[in-house]
Amino acid sequence: MLVPTRRSVLLAAPALAAATLIQAGLPARPAIAATAHGLNRLREADAALPDISFTDSRGNAQEVADFRGQGLVLNLWATWCPPCVAEMPALDRLARMLAPDGILVLPLSSDRGGLPVVQAFYERTGVKALGIWLDPRGAAGRALGARGLPTTLIIDRGGRERARLEGDAAWDAPDFVSAIRRLVAPASRAGGAA
Repeated sequence: MLVPTRRSVLLAAPALAAATLIQAGLPARPAIAATAHGLNRLREADAALPDISFTDSRGNAQEVADFRGQGLVLNLWATWCPPCVAEMPALDRLARMLAPDGILVLPLSSDRGGLPVVQAFYERTGVKALGIWLDPRGAAGRALGARGLPTTLIIDRGGRERARLEGDAAWDAPDFVSAIRRLVAPASRAGGAA
């Protein structure tokens, strides 16, 4: 099971007020501690991903390789994690913004209660655009080397990790949306070549 690290717990303090509002069903924009909506914490990379598997809301086994050709924003989260809860509305808005680009926001829940816990959270908070993806044992987080929750990976259309951010962020901020589109683009477009 993934547990928040000391760092992620410290990052939770600014988000507690937003998380409380969200859990009560009130709209709130997450309070992000870092400048530039957290973009300064996005660490670019170019790394192969380990084999990870998880299930969809119907219990079907899935792997990141199943989404090859599509960009991914893979968010490791849990309903009991205050910074995770704080950023879910922004991820929900991001999913709607990126869908026309063939980029999927994939929130991978490590809640041990599985589907019923995540469904109840989505209903209570009004999350509509995000699918339900489950990893109740937290195996994906361990395989990906996540140090705490939330951890978000940007995965390009070829299935490679292009960036990672630990902690919550304002994912629907224009600078994040632009960065994600750039990072998931094919190499020839990302470098500006035709």
